[in-house]
Amino acid sequence: MGLRGLLCVCLVSLLALQAVAAQGSPTRNPKGGKKRMAVDAAVDGVVIRSLKVNCKVTSRFAHYIITSQVVNSADTAKEVSFNVEIPKTAFISDFAITADENAFTGDIKDKVTAWKQYRKAAISGENAGLVRASGRTMEQFSIHIIVGPRSKATFRLTYEEVLRRKLMQYDIVIKVKPQQLVQHFEIDVDIFEPQGIRKLDVEASFLPKELAAQLIKKSFSGKKGHVLFRPTVSQQQTCPTCSTTLLNGDFKVTYDVNRDDACDLLVANNYFAHFFAPQNLKKLNKNVVFVIDISSSMEGQKLKQTKEALHKILGDMRPGDYFDLVLFGSAVQSWKGSLVQASPANLEAARNFVQQFSLAGATNLNGGLLRGIEILNKAQQSLPELSNHASILIMLTDGEPTEGVMDRTQILKNVRDGIKGRFPLYNLGFGHDVDLNFLEVMSLENNGRVQRIYEDHDATQQLQGFYEQVANPLLRDVELLYPREAVSDLTQHRHKQYYEGSEIMVAGRIADHKLSSFKADVRAHGEGQEFMTTCLVDEEEMKKLLRERGHMLENHVERLWAYLTIQELLAKRMKLEGEEKANVSAKALQMSLAYQFVTPLTSMTVRGMTDQDGLEPIIDKPLDDSLPLEMVGPRKTFMLQASQPAPTHSSLDIKKLPDQVTGVDTDPHFLIHVPQKEDTLCFNINEEPGVVLSLVQDPDTGFSVNGQLIGNEAGSPGKHEGTYFGRLGIANPATDFQLEVTPQNITLNPGSGGPVFSWRDQAFLRQNEVLVTINRKRNLVVSVEDGGTFEVVLHRVWRGSAVRQDFLGFYVLDSHRMSARTHGLLGQFFHPFDYKVSDLHPGSDPTKTDATMVVKNRRLTVTRGLQKDYRKDPRHGAEVTCWFIHNNGDGLIDGIHTDYIVPDIF
Repeated sequence: MGLRGLLCVCLVSLLALQAVAAQGSPTRNPKGGKKRMAVDAAVDGVVIRSLKVNCKVTSRFAHYIITSQVVNSADTAKEVSFNVEIPKTAFISDFAITADENAFTGDIKDKVTAWKQYRKAAISGENAGLVRASGRTMEQFSIHIIVGPRSKATFRLTYEEVLRRKLMQYDIVIKVKPQQLVQHFEIDVDIFEPQGIRKLDVEASFLPKELAAQLIKKSFSGKKGHVLFRPTVSQQQTCPTCSTTLLNGDFKVTYDVNRDDACDLLVANNYFAHFFAPQNLKKLNKNVVFVIDISSSMEGQKLKQTKEALHKILGDMRPGDYFDLVLFGSAVQSWKGSLVQASPANLEAARNFVQQFSLAGATNLNGGLLRGIEILNKAQQSLPELSNHASILIMLTDGEPTEGVMDRTQILKNVRDGIKGRFPLYNLGFGHDVDLNFLEVMSLENNGRVQRIYEDHDATQQLQGFYEQVANPLLRDVELLYPREAVSDLTQHRHKQYYEGSEIMVAGRIADHKLSSFKADVRAHGEGQEFMTTCLVDEEEMKKLLRERGHMLENHVERLWAYLTIQELLAKRMKLEGEEKANVSAKALQMSLAYQFVTPLTSMTVRGMTDQDGLEPIIDKPLDDSLPLEMVGPRKTFMLQASQPAPTHSSLDIKKLPDQVTGVDTDPHFLIHVPQKEDTLCFNINEEPGVVLSLVQDPDTGFSVNGQLIGNEAGSPGKHEGTYFGRLGIANPATDFQLEVTPQNITLNPGSGGPVFSWRDQAFLRQNEVLVTINRKRNLVVSVEDGGTFEVVLHRVWRGSAVRQDFLGFYVLDSHRMSARTHGLLGQFFHPFDYKVSDLHPGSDPTKTDATMVVKNRRLTVTRGLQKDYRKDPRHGAEVTCWFIHNNGDGLIDGIHTDYIVPDIF
């Protein structure tokens, strides 16, 4: 499938030009010292003088260099930022900044070493990185630096990726959004494909077709293709007298290569790349079973969009295809229970079934998958005419298993044992509440892949788009074989199926003096016949190619092999544990370092750049479930050792919230994640308005968090309306730090007349070892060096809300550095404890399960229920499944809940 090389370069935070004055706003410590802090303020004077994107593609391997020069024409130092969006599948390989004739370059090292250097400033685990998830397919690289008065800085970022063919073409999409007129703007794409270029197209979403045809130069002939977009300043303007820019949208280059032969072999410097995409094959008939989640969480738009997609997918089935539908909620049901032919009558009946099915309870994911596997296996065994079809299992779910077999390890085993390598399993995870890693491991173990379907207006099109990629299998059980004595270190060379419009890519190393015996034999099953072909190296053609492309060709073939190998090792390690996983990780790390790729196992530091703590920036690769850019909090500003004074604010990126949640929110519901069990416990505390409860208390450091309850205003007389946290006190006596938080204001050191901020402010505050980040109208994060990291979520009254008063939620992001004696309603659970659950049975509420829990030598009756995590969505929250402990947590918390009542928030 084609990887999209999206990028956005601009001197902006959140895509708006921004500069920060180089002076701070210190406040007076009552003891006489100064406590440093700063608040961002936008000023003018910073322009982008040049912005150039250079992309060189050699045999599907794309090498990008983005260069931007920034000029500060003001008489004071300014903060500027460099933001670039790159594909999630790409690896950063170099970064450099040049300022005042000094160069600051990146240095890639293993993640452990890099983060040990950064450990004093890291908010939580690996949260100080400069690369964060951005949208569906992108990661945003962002760095903020101080540029001196009347000075300039040049940024240069290099990243690399392999372009995957999808739906008959390779795509390079460049997202252009400089937000201002740029004196020298240029996109230069150079393509070299030894097979010859068949087509080359360009479009710019931000330009009318006529204007695009004038401004964009494209050409291709033989092996070479070229695209150049170099608009003048006047051509960038929205009108002749305007200072605004037209450049705002996607710049898309698509191409494909000639397919005269079934396969193409490229050899350079003892490395080879084999591209296999045969043409003119008959389409295989397919056996496909759709396994669909109909649990209650699919309610609303998700169910509507799923049904729309199924209707259109059924309309694309061919007469020779066979299919069935399996639905799973609390129970499992199938449409037919066996494969039926895609005849007009059967398709119409299936559409009616899709239209009429409704939601049904929990999520019996294991049961649904096993039913689908059973239907496919039965057809292959009992109907010989279907055994030559391409069998495919597609599963769509939006949640985690909550019914039937819920143990993930057991589910993985059950699915492996059921499929036994006979056909691929494709998992589609709908929304952000799914455990995508779990689904990915399951797919990888069964020759498939995973794809997230985003909850958005185009979810129907996303589902259809995925199906289009697997709708037309041409070959099954494809093997690409090479002489054992001639090759080593092969990438994946066995595939269950080959689909129309795609391409199979294999790379490896050729032993010394074995080129003459090197070849590739391809074996597969096609429609009604066996497919066999042999691919040989044209040595004369290779010599000619090397003369044309020289070192670049040699370098790109080797790096293509390294890229594919590292990607496969990273995928393989997901399926392993213990020593096997350690060995695979070590190999992936060794290659990442050898080829200088920023991967999940490595990090890049930038030598010579430091923040106020003397720490170098970290360039890291986020995980798939990282938060999108608009949901992350603070950032860090770096100095280039300029002569001008630097701003006094300092903060860190929180790029990812953990899926696990420990905290307290709403009426007040306490959530306790237990990592040893991969599960969550929950309880309520029922107390009167005005009561102050101890949430966290570390006696070794004196650090504490206390919360005062408020009532729900304008409630019905005589009716319990619930209580909520309306005031929090966070204190760190070792540094004379106090923070009072209410839904209206945030006050630093209230006892000594400290500054007061409102929730309308965006601020970054540091007092000695404590960092506070206020994210406007959303949340605030408190990080204590060598302590913990905590988040306060603001809840505002909104139309339709059952709560009539603003209130606060409190969450623990990181607590592993807190002392073992930490206590409080939350603090007592910061360190490991054990419990056992047994005797699951229907409770007094027939829709919920009761069980017996043994914890802290006590036997309790608990109930399986749902609470909500409001960190990402303060209005609606995300559901969290938990075991509910009744009676104010009695038996789970130490003592009784009244033991945690304290006189005041400080």
